[in-house]
Amino acid sequence: QVQLVESGGGLVQAGGSLRLSCAASESSVSINLMGWYRQAPGKQRELVAVVMSGGISRYAESVRGRFTISRAKNTVYLQMNSLKPEDTAVYYCKARTWKDYWGKGTLVTVSS
Repeated sequence: QVQLVESGGGLVQAGGSLRLSCAASESSVSINLMGWYRQAPGKQRELVAVVMSGGISRYAESVRGRFTISRAKNTVYLQMNSLKPEDTAVYYCKARTWKDYWGKGTLVTVSS
C-alpha cells in the first residue's frame, strides 16, 4: 500500500502563488506516474498536471504557463503562480504503480 501525504494548500489572493507537495509513504516502490487533480464545488475531478517516470509532463490547458510540476524520487510538487479564483478547488495527489493511489486532498482557495 502506498499512502500519499499532501501539504501546501491554503488561502491566497488572486495573482499570488502556492506550492503543493505530495510525498509517498514508500520510498522504494516504483511509481510510474505522479500528479495532481482538482475538484471544484459542483464539478467533476479534473487533471491539473502529471509527470511520468521518464520526466514527461502533461498539463491542463487552463494551467499551462502558470503551474509547474516537478518530482524528486517519490515526492511530487506543484508550483502554482498567477493564481485565479477559478483555481479554487480541492487538489488531490495521485500516484500510479500497478494501481492508482490518491491522497486525501488539500484545499486551495483563491480570493478575488
